[in-house]
Amino acid sequence: MAAQEAGVQEIYRVGGAQAIAALAYGTETVPKVDVITGPGNIYVTLAKKLVYGTVGIDSLAGPSEVLIIANSIASPVHVAADMLAQAEHDTMAAAILLTTDSALARQVVAEVERQLEHHPRRTMTEKAIAHYGLVVVVDSLEAAAQLSNEFAPEHLELEVDEPWELLEHIRHAGAIFLGCSTPEAVGDYLAGPNHTLPTSGAARYASALGVEVFMKHSSLIEYSPQALQKVANAVNILATAEGLPSHADSVRLRTKNQGDGDF
Repeated sequence: MAAQEAGVQEIYRVGGAQAIAALAYGTETVPKVDVITGPGNIYVTLAKKLVYGTVGIDSLAGPSEVLIIANSIASPVHVAADMLAQAEHDTMAAAILLTTDSALARQVVAEVERQLEHHPRRTMTEKAIAHYGLVVVVDSLEAAAQLSNEFAPEHLELEVDEPWELLEHIRHAGAIFLGCSTPEAVGDYLAGPNHTLPTSGAARYASALGVEVFMKHSSLIEYSPQALQKVANAVNILATAEGLPSHADSVRLRTKNQGDGDF
């Protein structure tokens, strides 16, 4: 339905690195495209990296990551579930808790172990937690925000009593989930904002996938003879300094009969 509303006329059920190649170069059945967007596994990501330049891409997304800032009001059961919700994506997924409450930190560690006991994806999830899971006790929420900005997480949860106040200290994050009733999972499925987000610190300079990725602009430049005359000497100076005489000539030949523009 969404594709129909957007005017999509063709859909191909293909995936993996081979789909990236087909879209970038074209096949007998799949036409070549100009832009490829969307996340995938490591093979998809590396394939997008290889074809960048032949086509445009949105980003090199993944592995998934969540950073949670929490204080004493947060539930260790909920925080643990949110950490595991990221860890079950991939063995390289990162799940990090920064908290001002040492008791909460201990409870979350214990709760993660408890929830893992009968987890359907235990092998993958446990490996991610073992290698990329982290619980850190910090002196203040401001210190937590500073560390978060250094990490620039894909997903940031603010499980504190005044999330909007803490938000003022956040500079870098792909998507920010405010309050204890806003788990990251709602962003995956129903919240609304695009959930193809910058990862691996890219939130320092990049944003979520948006319509602007599919848009481009062209610069429009027009000089009248009088306007070109006014800048002729400046162009000559710059072109000469760069050792590009034909650049200077392209203006000189247009203005040589206009008086002050002679050079």
